[in-house]
Amino acid sequence: MSIRWIQNPNRCSDEYLDGIEDFIEFARRHNPGATRIQCPCRRCNNTLWETIENVGFHLVRNGMIETYSIWNLHREQLNHTSSSNATRMDSVEPIVDPNDQVMDIIQDAFPFASTNINHEREDDVPTLIDSAEFEQYEKLLKNANQELYPGC
Repeated sequence: MSIRWIQNPNRCSDEYLDGIEDFIEFARRHNPGATRIQCPCRRCNNTLWETIENVGFHLVRNGMIETYSIWNLHREQLNHTSSSNATRMDSVEPIVDPNDQVMDIIQDAFPFASTNINHEREDDVPTLIDSAEFEQYEKLLKNANQELYPGC
């Protein structure tokens, strides 16, 4: 799989957008059942967990970390010829984000925030959102994405 697209400065080019699709498909295939993965965009820097759909949006908006050529955080196996210190990852379990349950609770409490890839509600009916409720949602979302114990 070519990763030349990562270096492409034109994030609207077919090459770049096709590369994002390849990465998303790779992440889904190697993390079955995961709803969130580490986001390799330049802003998140593989430190924040996002829905797979949001990772795609982030990669278009922010670009991908140019040095992330071996997708080891997304379960790409290292090639033994590329590194003498490579480790086998045959029996590694899929990544499961411990914060998935927290995010599920927040999405259950604020159903207006549950969107599909096109940012349309599942029932396609516009919803008026109370600003106080939306502020509470944003606060909970921000807190849910914070590390509980920084550095651990």
